[in-house]
Amino acid sequence: MAKKKQPTSNIAAENRKARFHYEIIDTLEAGLALTGTEIKSLRQGKASIAESYATEEGGELWLINSNLPEYLQANRFNHEPKRRRKLLVHKTQLNKLAGAVQRDGMTLVPLKIYFNDRGRAKLELALARGKNAPDKREAQKERDWNRQKQRLLKDRG
Repeated sequence: MAKKKQPTSNIAAENRKARFHYEIIDTLEAGLALTGTEIKSLRQGKASIAESYATEEGGELWLINSNLPEYLQANRFNHEPKRRRKLLVHKTQLNKLAGAVQRDGMTLVPLKIYFNDRGRAKLELALARGKNAPDKREAQKERDWNRQKQRLLKDRG
C-alpha cells in the first residue's frame, strides 16, 4: 500500500502588507525563471518581495525589485540579488493582466513565493487596486471589531 504524499506548499517569501495597501481583485499562479543559486537562496527563506511589483514589457511578464540574497556557498557563480526575473504565464493570462493594468489602472502585486508539491518555485500574483487612507482605516476598524467579537464569543462560550 503506497503512502499518499501530503501537499506541502512551503512559503519562501510573503508580502504581508499587500492585502492592507491594496484591494485584491484577482489572483493567479505564475512560474519563475530562476538560476540554481536563486533556488538555493529561496530554500533558505531569506527572500523579500515587500517592495516588488510585476510589469509587462515586450510581450513578457517581469518581476521587478524583488530581493533574493546571494547564496554564500556559490562564491563566483552567484546571482545578482535584485535582478529582474521573468514570470512564466500563458499568453491569454498575460493579455488579460496587461489589459486590466492599462485600461483600469491596476497594479500587479506579488503576494508570496512558495514551492508547490513538485518542488517548483511559484509566485502568487495579484491584480490589485490601491487603497486610499479612509479605506485603510475602515479595514483596521473591521479587523479590530472581529478580534473583539471573537473575544466576547470565547468568554461566553
